[in-house]
Amino acid sequence: MFIFLGDMLVMAFMIGLAIWLGSRGTKEALDRTSRIPLEDED
Repeated sequence: MFIFLGDMLVMAFMIGLAIWLGSRGTKEALDRTSRIPLEDED
């Protein structure tokens, strides 16, 4: 039972970390990614 609870806590932490990293600064990352093809053309 304790192993199952530990797995649940680890899974919740990883999901929260993924959501936090995904939602953190996505606007700047999207702007930077969308600007790369325009800066490549000479």
